[in-house]
Amino acid sequence: MSDLKLKTATRTQGNNKPLKDGAVKPKTFDFAFEEVDPIIAAFRRMVRGNEFDICEMAITTYLCAKQHGKPMTAVPVFLVRQFHHGAILANTKLGLRSPKDLEGKKVGVNRGYTVTTGVWARGILQDEYDVDLSKITWVLSGDEHVAEYKAPKNVVPIEAGKDIGAMLVAGELAAAIGIESKSPDVAPLIPNAMEAGLKALRERGHYPINHCVVIKDGLIAKYPELAADVFNTFAESKRQYLAKLKAGQIEKPTEIDNLHQRVMAVTGDPLPYGIAPNRNVLEELIRHATIQGIVTIPLSVDELFVPSTRGLVG
Repeated sequence: MSDLKLKTATRTQGNNKPLKDGAVKPKTFDFAFEEVDPIIAAFRRMVRGNEFDICEMAITTYLCAKQHGKPMTAVPVFLVRQFHHGAILANTKLGLRSPKDLEGKKVGVNRGYTVTTGVWARGILQDEYDVDLSKITWVLSGDEHVAEYKAPKNVVPIEAGKDIGAMLVAGELAAAIGIESKSPDVAPLIPNAMEAGLKALRERGHYPINHCVVIKDGLIAKYPELAADVFNTFAESKRQYLAKLKAGQIEKPTEIDNLHQRVMAVTGDPLPYGIAPNRNVLEELIRHATIQGIVTIPLSVDELFVPSTRGLVG
């Protein structure tokens, strides 16, 4: 039992379960978990109020926060990954022949422009379908976690009283990112999304990172061993989870568990932690964030992470 108890917000899912149930413990501190549901609420509380000592964080929110001087730094623990080919829904009555036909039209985005799913989905449109993102008007249903962020000119808020899902069904939007719809007039823009994601993984190593872990800068400065301890603790928790996943010992596999199994068949490790095994995808993310106007000052991969964790892999 440590005298240092750190207020921590992170989701409860397979790779974090050993942390939450106490099977894996840090060496230099104790977690004081606060359950935040949905976890995205914790992101906003952290970037706007610095409320947590350790916090799961959407990685593009973190890039934006870092650019605006928020007092937190990440460790290269990547808790959540996902393919985003299926995140884009389109109105089937508008005669879109390919994603490039979105140019000149309006596309909705659930919540803010800096939401990670939106950044990756737009990156797919650009990289795989040669879509000029600047020729699309992006319509947002909400605001940004980082209040100081200013979006590009082709990003606009939704009209008062409007709903993105309803606008998509009505044809006021050609497509929308990050929403669900049961309308028969709405379908995924990219068919067979999971297979498309796995194909991108096999061909170009495309395996998007959604969430990382950040620590208050004041604590990093005060406790030099803290960041490495956080990394190693999360990494050991992940290893225990993967051992059960590989052995078929997950009693009720979730959609996330199933994704991890599909990726594991391709890469061997569906949740690599550390900069080295993720440098290419991190550089891909920074490229998209720069092109899309999420960040405007050049960033390098290494400067995003606490120096003591830059060489760690787990």
